[in-house]
Amino acid sequence: MMIKNKMLIRFIILNLFLSLISCTLVGLDYKRPDIAIPTSYHQEVQQNNVANNLNMWWKLYEDPILNGLMDKALITNTDINAAIARVEESDAYLKEVGAALLPEIDLNSQAIRNRVTTKGSVPFITGLRKDYLVKLGTSFELDFWGKLRRAKESARAEFVASQHSKDTVELTLQSLLTSNYLSLRSIDSQIVASKENVQYREEALALTKKRLESGLVSALDLHQAEAAFNNLSAQLSDLIRQREIIFNQLVLLTGDMQLTIPENTLDALNMPPIPPAGLPSSLLESRPDVKEAEQMMIAANANIGIAKAALFPTISLTANLGVESAALSNLNKSGSSIWAGGLGLSLPIFDSGRTRAKIDQTTAKQKQVLSYYQSSIQNAFKEVNNALIALREYSEQENDLKLTQEAAKKAMDISSNRYKAGYSGYIEYLDAQRIYNEASMTYIQKRQLRLIASVELFKSLGGGWQSHD
Repeated sequence: MMIKNKMLIRFIILNLFLSLISCTLVGLDYKRPDIAIPTSYHQEVQQNNVANNLNMWWKLYEDPILNGLMDKALITNTDINAAIARVEESDAYLKEVGAALLPEIDLNSQAIRNRVTTKGSVPFITGLRKDYLVKLGTSFELDFWGKLRRAKESARAEFVASQHSKDTVELTLQSLLTSNYLSLRSIDSQIVASKENVQYREEALALTKKRLESGLVSALDLHQAEAAFNNLSAQLSDLIRQREIIFNQLVLLTGDMQLTIPENTLDALNMPPIPPAGLPSSLLESRPDVKEAEQMMIAANANIGIAKAALFPTISLTANLGVESAALSNLNKSGSSIWAGGLGLSLPIFDSGRTRAKIDQTTAKQKQVLSYYQSSIQNAFKEVNNALIALREYSEQENDLKLTQEAAKKAMDISSNRYKAGYSGYIEYLDAQRIYNEASMTYIQKRQLRLIASVELFKSLGGGWQSHD
């Protein structure tokens, strides 16, 4: 009996060894496709404000409130938690597929008591029959053609893709939160500017009333002053409404329903460094969405090998080892041992082209994923160029508008003094106030656009201009 058991064990080990050393892999190994894109970007920003340290890029704005909001969002945001769960799911699936390469051993036991006929073709001494059985069994497919290994390759690529997908969600959240925070600070700055201009117009209204009472001006000036004051007050009210909307969006992004953000101006934010000239376009490969697209292409390529393996025989090994007896007390006695071993082969002969159709399906899916990968590269290249040109042009516009705001303030002060001294009419002063208010708002909005353009640049470069492995 010991000899038979040893033979069975050797039989299992031999077939397992043959399965593991088999190096035949159906299908082509993955090779990264060549994408024709320029070696550098069309737009470059030539300035001295450059840096290469982009770890946690949002900290370059040097705003502790923004840093605190980001810390909350990366922990409690529901999209982030869902992405982490997808990574965990892909990891579990990879383990499940990898387990198929190793034999599965099952323990089976049963106790049967049944009545059989004594009048059938095979006579029995009694009409009652008992049977007790305990056995270990295994059955697994020998991976001669690499189908299981291709499946593991595909599952591994999907797992890595899920990690890059999580990174994409994180980067999207980071850029969205930062952009909303910058918009909030822009609204705060506009509120400050509006309150300042409301105060100017309130003073002008009070002065106009006194001058009307003194007979120095007509009722026309008073009505114009009242209209200007009320119009700017309504503008201020609308800005407060916009702030609440953006604030509620930040509450949603951070997941903090008790969130409070004190008011601050846009000028308090630091303008982050910009990338140096001559930035290589190969950095696009560091974007998490591009990495994800490539991993999905690897998975699709492996799936072609899985489909092609169906054209070849399926070879499986089965083995059983245990004890069986008509009496429970005899299970551990000599003569109750049983064993069995077998090698099976299944080869499709005719399936009306179903296997070939599946190969065509997986090949077509691989082509789709390839097109998506190429599109992601091209779209990323476009986004970087757009962000670079926006950052450059907004920087120049902001500088010009800052000078415009300063000149408008001086003109308003002169006009105010002339009106108070009676050298000019209220229309001239009102027009100067309007120009200064518009110049202030336009400057603030342009600085907001410049800062948001820097956010878009960080996002389009995958978080920075250093390559990430």
